[in-house]
Amino acid sequence: MQTTKLSIVILFALLLTGCGQQGEKIFNGKDLNNWNLVVENNAVPGEEVFSVKEGVISIKGNPFGYMYTNEKFSNFTLTLEYRWPEEASNSGVFILIEEPDNPFPKGIECQLMADNAGDFVLLNGADLNEYSLPEGVTKRPKFPIIPKQQLSSEKPTGEWNKMKITVVNGAISVYVNDILQNQATSTVKEGYIGLQSEGNEVEFRNLVIY
Repeated sequence: MQTTKLSIVILFALLLTGCGQQGEKIFNGKDLNNWNLVVENNAVPGEEVFSVKEGVISIKGNPFGYMYTNEKFSNFTLTLEYRWPEEASNSGVFILIEEPDNPFPKGIECQLMADNAGDFVLLNGADLNEYSLPEGVTKRPKFPIIPKQQLSSEKPTGEWNKMKITVVNGAISVYVNDILQNQATSTVKEGYIGLQSEGNEVEFRNLVIY
């Protein structure tokens, strides 16, 4: 019953966000002036980790950190493309960020780790209504995970993947290359959006929000 109700909410969200609304580019293709850069322990200047090359955001993956929008968003659909230019690795798209000034912000990560794209990771105390401790576990993990619902729909290294994230009144859905990979609900309905540096180089382009 709970899954059915969630599916209805997501369907309504898709109808709502698809009714002739024009998308807004949250990356201008030139620079990162409307983004904030966070590097763990301020190890290096953010510009050494996050850069723009020929209209593409390049994130080194090391040191650890993330970049996040100046603006908070609620009731949105975010579409983007990402790829591993050389080696499949780890990264994530952060949404509903409540407390941004921390290398692990309080928010929800839509996982991009190779073979796990579409998992939800609960960061820094964030929660989703569908999460519960695994059987036999009594202590909440540092980074709780709600696994994706389907087999991996990712493309090979070097090819561009499409991700679509819809959030309406806290109901979240994540698609990877047009395959619905996860759904969940949050009591948090507004927050910043971020892109993670963790692992090796990852690239992003065509970030549009509706």
